[in-house]
Amino acid sequence: MIKVFNPADGTVVGEAPEMTLGEVKAAVDRTCAAFPVWSRTLAKERSDLLRRWFELVRDDKRMFAEIMVKENGKCLSEAVGEIDYGLGFVEWYAEEAKRVYGDTIPTHASNAVVLVVKEPVGPTAAITPWNFPFMMITRKIATALAAGCTMIIKPSEETPLTAYKLLEYARRAGIPEGVFEMVTGNPREIGEVFTSDSRIRKISFTGSTAVGKLLAAACGKDLKKMTLELGGNAPFIVFDDAEFDNAVAGIVSAKLRNSGQVCISPNRIYVQSGIHDRFVTAVKEKVAEIRVDQGLQEQFVVGPMVNKAGYDKVVELVEGARRSGAKVVLGGKAHEKGGLFYEPTILTELDDGMRVARTEIFGPVFSIYRFETEEEVLKRANSTEYGLVAYAYTRALGRAFRLSREIEAGMVILNSGSVGTASVPFGGVKHSGYGREGSYYGIEEYLEVKYVLMSGLGREEP
Repeated sequence: MIKVFNPADGTVVGEAPEMTLGEVKAAVDRTCAAFPVWSRTLAKERSDLLRRWFELVRDDKRMFAEIMVKENGKCLSEAVGEIDYGLGFVEWYAEEAKRVYGDTIPTHASNAVVLVVKEPVGPTAAITPWNFPFMMITRKIATALAAGCTMIIKPSEETPLTAYKLLEYARRAGIPEGVFEMVTGNPREIGEVFTSDSRIRKISFTGSTAVGKLLAAACGKDLKKMTLELGGNAPFIVFDDAEFDNAVAGIVSAKLRNSGQVCISPNRIYVQSGIHDRFVTAVKEKVAEIRVDQGLQEQFVVGPMVNKAGYDKVVELVEGARRSGAKVVLGGKAHEKGGLFYEPTILTELDDGMRVARTEIFGPVFSIYRFETEEEVLKRANSTEYGLVAYAYTRALGRAFRLSREIEAGMVILNSGSVGTASVPFGGVKHSGYGREGSYYGIEEYLEVKYVLMSGLGREEP
């Protein structure tokens, strides 16, 4: 069995099965065997099942939130927020199942009709991370099932309890075995089963760029479709003309969400010289008021790192920046609670050559850089292999439009620190991956377009 630990205190909070290779393959067999029937199920029937699942989970969301806090470490208010966010995808795609429309095209032959139909791509697989153990699963599975695909999911070994509880409620809602399957065990073995089985026609992966590249290479052998949501190095740009208090609130909430362990977390905070010092002071005052604690309480707190590897990475990045000349304005060390808790940290006097500027931090560290001009900051913002999301604060309309065009990212968020909702397309460019999740565009990732020529329609002469 896989033991699941609470990152706040190291206690064992549950177990998940460590499946054998044979058990994983049997689950894949069920996923593939269920596809022909599920793909022919009426869209209304698929919609009703997803809606029933949504309602069952919504009624018990406090219980789901508490499970998530215990295995993930995020605070209760964030966990509840994640559940609402994740349920939004189930509700959205319950409706989208009924809106997979085709087309007719003006015919090129007098006795023919041209049709375009959309069909589910086939059995699919997904691999999800630990930082959003509820939302990452609902976003993938709801989309696949709405499109008429079956799906097998491998959740993170760090946070499988939320995943298995979701599967339990899916069964209670009537979603059949095979249509939604779940496996846990050796990540490499499971990944190899997913990528090598030619019956699996699509894989959706959220995780590191390094692993995403390995999966993409393996999937290339069978030309499997893929959706990859990989690493990020998000710029957060604040111009002199920004609405100051809004920008301060935006960076604090965006950075400390899940203790900074978020792929869309601002990584490089660029503040124009005219307000730089004032901005640093305001962020310091706001962050200093936030408590660091375990998550089972109502108010917002900054929780622990999810594991020792993540904690050590934050320590190494902060210490490396300090040795290279960065100034520690706040924090910069282990929290007095010990364990995996790290103090929210603010660094200034940084340069773009430091490792902290080139690496996804994945922790509660505010790295604040000074800039002078729009042209300069655009060049610096784009000087990364990643392109998931970028944030910018300005009240100049022309500049806002220029930024939306010129920043190299799949998502550009202006004057807000909030990114996601079910109705918008989520995804990146460059080494942050490809494909989109959410919105109308998300379900298209699970569909194939088929052109049908229906000829021989002319009247026969008597």
